[in-house]
Order: sequence, then C-alpha cells, then structure tokens
Amino acid sequence: MSQSSFTITVSAQTAGKSIEEALRSEWNFGKKQIHLWRMNKAIDLNGQLTEWKAVLTQGDLVTIRFEEEPPTYLPAKMNFSVLYEDDHLLIANKPPHIDTHPNHPDASDTLVNGVVHYLQQKGENGYAQPIHRLDRDTTGTIVFAKHAAIKPLLDRALEDRLIKRVYWALVHGNVSETSGTINKPIGNDRHHNSRKRVSPGGQKAVTHFRKIQFNPNLQTSWLELELDTGRTHQIRVHLDSIGHPLVGDTLYGGKQTPLHQFQALHAVKISFVHPLTSETIFVEAPDPNKRPRF
Repeated sequence: MSQSSFTITVSAQTAGKSIEEALRSEWNFGKKQIHLWRMNKAIDLNGQLTEWKAVLTQGDLVTIRFEEEPPTYLPAKMNFSVLYEDDHLLIANKPPHIDTHPNHPDASDTLVNGVVHYLQQKGENGYAQPIHRLDRDTTGTIVFAKHAAIKPLLDRALEDRLIKRVYWALVHGNVSETSGTINKPIGNDRHHNSRKRVSPGGQKAVTHFRKIQFNPNLQTSWLELELDTGRTHQIRVHLDSIGHPLVGDTLYGGKQTPLHQFQALHAVKISFVHPLTSETIFVEAPDPNKRPRF
C-alpha cells in the first residue's frame, strides 16, 4: 500500500490543546486509530515530528500520514456531477436508475463505481465509501469518504443526525396541511419482499414536511421534507400512508406520468460541519434528470 497524508489547520477552538487531546476530543478520531498513528510516528506538527503533549496554537499545521487502503469497488466510467470535493470527502449528485453501491464485489454499475473511476482518473487512489444511500430511482446528494480516517467521523456525524438532508417530493393530491410531521414506525411487508409498510412493531420513523405549492391543474403538491430517521423507503412509505404517494412511485401507490416515469423524489440539499476543517458545508443539487418539477 502506498502512503498518503492530510493536513489539518488548527482553529482558534482547538488552540491550547495538545495534539493528543485535539485528535481525541476535537477531531473525534477513535482510540485505536490514534494509537496506531502514535506507534508509527505518523503525525508532524508544522512539518516536524513532535511530542504528543505539545500545545497547539491557532494556525499550526498538523499533518497525518497513513497507508492508503486499496479501493473496495471496481471503477466504471459514469456520467454524474461532483457538487463538492476536498482532500477528505466528495459530494456527488446521484442520477436516477442506478444503485448507490453494489450488492456483490464484482458489480460495476453503481454510483460508487463511478466515483472510484472519477478519482482514479485524477491520479488518486480511488478509495470511496458512501456515508449514506439513496434508493435506485431517487436522485440527489450523497457524501463519500475519500480515505479511511474520515469515514468513521462522517459515520458518527450521520448517526448523531449532524448531517442535515432536505428532499423535494411531488405527490398526488392536495396536501391539506401547510406543514406537519409523520411519526409512524416502519417494518417489512410480509406480503411483498421489496416493500416496507407502516407497522406498530416496526422501527421508529419520523418525517417532517412543508407544502411549497399545489398545482390544481395536475392535482399535485410540491413538498419539502426532512428526516429525523433514515429507514429504507421512509419517505415513500410515509407519504403513501397519508394518502399522498409520490408521483411515479408505482411500488407505493403512485402513478406514472409522461414527465415522471419514476418516483419524483430528489435529495436537494445537504449541510454539515466538516469533521476536520470545522467549515460549514452546504450543497444544493440540481435535478440531474432535468424533470420539470411542479
């Protein structure tokens, strides 16, 4: 494996802490990872090896060297747009009709395969791990880790609901409320392997919605949604449960139209505080299918 590195600029918030304290409490690296870096003398301060008890000042450069992990997925050329990228992570705009990641290692027709190819074409290692997923026909923002050190930090941010995602949806009918919350547990549908359903014994699922516009000619409502949980098919199940299925979502009661041959659901915005730079990342994604919306 080849060696790579990344550098963190010490912020005012981190100044005054030792390298060890910053790694643990400010940048939230795991104990095992910190121990490995310490044993391998893998961390420099302003270009020099230093004691781990050294106190950091604002503007210091902490460089971490690590062994690059080989790509987990095969590369495949694919058309998609990159909405944001730095040395640590990438945000892609997922097109419709492709899965986020493969179900077996030999597959090469998913978005992550396209991201691996994109990175390798730039001369990078090609390590890419999706932090969350979207259904096959849902479009929009997906975050990828570009090295193994940041993946657990992004995983933890997602688990702690620090990665905020906003969706746009087009549904059948006139949603009567201007805003509301759907709090219904979701479980498996015993009669249909690929479907989920509202179930008293299912997992907690909470969806917040706001009506943006109603189109009386098409009898459709344009909604903005945010999730407190991330259950499989959550938005699709919840909207169907209140009698307003997604336009184009035939699996959950929606009807196709000439302009919407698949579910009208788009992950339009994503925002979070970068785990390593403390920068606020905000990205908005255009619809990659260029469907007329509402």
